Amino acid sequence: MSDRSAAAVLDTAADARALDGLVAEIAAGDRDALAALYRAAGPAVYASALSLLKNRQDAEDVLHDCFLSVWRSAASYRPEGKAMAWLTTIARNLALSRLRERGRRADYSDEIAPEAPPGLDPEEGILLGACLNDLSDEERQIVVLHAVSGYKHREIARALSLPLSTVLSKYSRALKKLKTSLTKGERI
Repeated sequence: MSDRSAAAVLDTAADARALDGLVAEIAAGDRDALAALYRAAGPAVYASALSLLKNRQDAEDVLHDCFLSVWRSAASYRPEGKAMAWLTTIARNLALSRLRERGRRADYSDEIAPEAPPGLDPEEGILLGACLNDLSDEERQIVVLHAVSGYKHREIARALSLPLSTVLSKYSRALKKLKTSLTKGERI
């Protein structure tokens, strides 16, 4: 793994076999493979956790816990081209566990505003966070993975183990909800 550059791994991150290969290398104790998997899949895992937890620090904790879990359990993974789905399932379970521990369903906090996409001022980031609260957890997860993390709809479908048509319809429905929230002026 050490001869593989980060750029090469990032270029092949969408390729399920490449991710499966990284998990196999992690199972063999390759720390460089863990770092490469973290660079390749970390943004999607973080976005998935953030979409559920709605708190940047909690999402970062889940991200790190997820990759610690991958390090410990990589040998039990069965390569079927679903490494991304495996990772997001681990992150989802960790996030849900964290929410259960707190006994609440988190709302987006003002803390997320600095993480708003480039070009948005803090007030717009707060508005965006409030509008995202109008979405279901799954819709929010799809929007964040596509619009913020840059994943293609096919990659999201594979990662969430959903049919592509479901991802596309939920994404479209979510965008309509966001547009309605913004145009009605409910948040302004």
